[in-house]
Parts: sequence; structure tokens; C-alpha cells
Amino acid sequence: MKFTAVASALLVASASAFAPAATTERASTALNMDRRAAFGAIAGAALVVAPSIASADGAISAATIQRAKFTYGSRIAALKSAVSKGDFGAVAAEKNAFVLFNSGVYPRAKDKDAKNAAIAGTNAIFAAIRSKDSAALKAAYDSYVTANDIKEPAPLSADVGQGYSSDYDYRVRTKQAAIYVR
Repeated sequence: MKFTAVASALLVASASAFAPAATTERASTALNMDRRAAFGAIAGAALVVAPSIASADGAISAATIQRAKFTYGSRIAALKSAVSKGDFGAVAAEKNAFVLFNSGVYPRAKDKDAKNAAIAGTNAIFAAIRSKDSAALKAAYDSYVTANDIKEPAPLSADVGQGYSSDYDYRVRTKQAAIYVR
């Protein structure tokens, strides 16, 4: 639909650029506009239409949500031993995993409440890190993992099934990277 509108706008702009100017004198057979002026008018019309061309939808789908949950959820789940040891630096180093999990797993407007709860859980984790309270860190981490249903992915063997089919799959080089070979 947008492509049709853009093509129509460019067609109208190019047609109007070559239209003869309205004058009171008798029109001549030659065009009253030189080539440079005509292409300038076409480019000006294209610039008016061009900003509407670049509108991405954000690519929100069940597959992108699943990918974010697996990729960043695995990183968060791997912090369990660091949290139990009270290693604040290891958890702080994975701050981006929490941020990307929150935005990737809850991207839609209807997920706003769940996203706000996940952000509040993240804030509680990092408040415990700032205060150097290992008990509060453990409690906040356990609450966050439970509320967001984060689990360490179980290893998959090739006997059970196939985990990926190409090197571009997000499960490559993980515990889920089993591939069946005959």
C-alpha cells in the first residue's frame, strides 16, 4: 500500500515537473523548463514523500520473543551460582542481559504490565548490588527468575531431537545445539 502511494506521488511529481507553465501568451512547442529545473522539481517532490518510506514495524513476532527469552534468559539463568556466592561484579557485568530480556520478551503494548514488573525486578536486583546486600540480591534474583519463568535450557542430545539446522540459528554453540547427522 505504501509502495503504491510512493510510486503514485513520484509519478505525479514527475508529470507536474514537465507540465507547461500557465501563461497568457501563446505556448511554444519547446518546453519552458530546462532539464536541471525539471529534475530539481522531481527531487523536491521525492523528498516530501521520502520520510514516510522508512517506517519499520519493529519485527515483533513469537519467534523474536522466543529468541530473546532463550538468549538473554540463558545468560540470566547462568548467574545462579554467582548470586549464591554473592558475586556482585558478575551480576553487574550482565546488566545488559536483564535490559535486553525485559525489552525483548515484553515488546508489545499489551505486555506493558509484565514489562514494568520485570523492570521493577531488575531495579531491585541492582539496588541490592549497589547496597552490597547478598541476601537481598538472592531474594530479588529468585523473585525475578520465578516471575519471568527463566530456566536454564536443558542439554539436548542428537538422539532426542535436533536443536538447530543452520549456523544462523540462535541455539548454535549452546547446550541446545544438537544436530542429527545420518
